[in-house]
Amino acid sequence: MSGLVVLTRDLMDGGRFRNAAPEVTVVRDAAAPELADATVIVVDLAVGADLPALVALGPPVVAYGAHVDTGALDAALAAGCVGAVPRSKIFRRAAELLD
Repeated sequence: MSGLVVLTRDLMDGGRFRNAAPEVTVVRDAAAPELADATVIVVDLAVGADLPALVALGPPVVAYGAHVDTGALDAALAAGCVGAVPRSKIFRRAAELLD
């Protein structure tokens, strides 16, 4: 199992996740094989990934994005994500998502 897998293309976000939870796996592509073995998937809404396809993989999916883009955060919940969190809060929750 890959545990917590983060899908983001933002190098700074990847570094912040690694600082918050060193055992996290960061991938840049929605076709990354690590996603299939994840226990939790965190996805940056800026990637533009197919959220229903990520949700269909099985593990809980938590999306994050700009706090001002409430439409995208709401759409993530409608797509089946278990959470949609503003960018400012997701890094603090990274270690918690591993539990």
